[in-house]
Amino acid sequence: MSDRVSILISAYNAEKWIKPAIESALRQTWADREVVVVDDGSTDRTLDIARTFETDSVKVVTQDNRGAAAARNRSLKLASGDFIQWLDADDLLAPDKIAGQMKAAAGERSKLVLYSSPHGLFYHRPHKARFVPNALWQDLSPADWLIIAMAKSLWMNPAGWLVSRMLTEKAGPWNERLSIDDDGEYFARVVAASEKVRFVRESRCYYRQASFQQLSRDMTERAGKSLVLSAKLRIQTLLSLENSERGRSAALAHLQARLPAFYPEKAEMLRHINAMASELGGNLTMPRFNWRLKLLQRLFGPEWGRRVMICFRRLRMGTAVKWDEWMAKLGR
Repeated sequence: MSDRVSILISAYNAEKWIKPAIESALRQTWADREVVVVDDGSTDRTLDIARTFETDSVKVVTQDNRGAAAARNRSLKLASGDFIQWLDADDLLAPDKIAGQMKAAAGERSKLVLYSSPHGLFYHRPHKARFVPNALWQDLSPADWLIIAMAKSLWMNPAGWLVSRMLTEKAGPWNERLSIDDDGEYFARVVAASEKVRFVRESRCYYRQASFQQLSRDMTERAGKSLVLSAKLRIQTLLSLENSERGRSAALAHLQARLPAFYPEKAEMLRHINAMASELGGNLTMPRFNWRLKLLQRLFGPEWGRRVMICFRRLRMGTAVKWDEWMAKLGR
């Protein structure tokens, strides 16, 4: 008998994307699979759309809005699979994504091997996705994977992973205190709990850039605290594997990359990450801003200059997203 794969989808106000996400799960060529959708208290038609897919192999449940991490923990409790495939409600899986990784798993004796894959970036048209290789797109030891990810500020789409049940249980649940970078902190623990990370080039998934929620996201107090906490926990995970000069250097690089999110107005959070840097034996440097931001800060002040720059970036990204949406409609 083949191993069952549970495809776990958490969704919040994703009525525009939930249908193609579930369809990509159901198109998997790996036959022994189930789909679990947890609606996290959506106020739009997400739940209604998801329920049109309900069968014996597609479970749909809802809960009060508690955040993505809580929804993912709920879906995991409902899963019966030997392997776990995470999928955000606005992302997609290639039809043979799971089959490719399961083929790789068949050649491994240990259930503690972790499988990753390439992810392509797209707006509305998956066939236009850009697959841009980086240093994580290779077989790596757990320590090497974490050090490279933190030193170079690299990331793996949650849909890119395939995780055995044994490894999932060893890593522990999603941290429900986190609202931002909960995936970064969670998969740092999964990587650390694994024996090795195997990159399966043939398996592909698709990360939808700049959904409305991403474009409208602000660095609220809660989000800022989440970012600081996730950085602290990820550093602890890394140093539990390798407390070396290169490990501490990667941790400092991770904090340095977080600095612009708080500079200059989030004084308390800046104090926290500077204190973490000091504990690592290093110091963070003031962010270097481009001439556009420097000009805006001179005109409007440090805080408002940064806000104006963020608005410009949102406008540019929003225009690109809307153009791609129009092209997708024209193609249909």
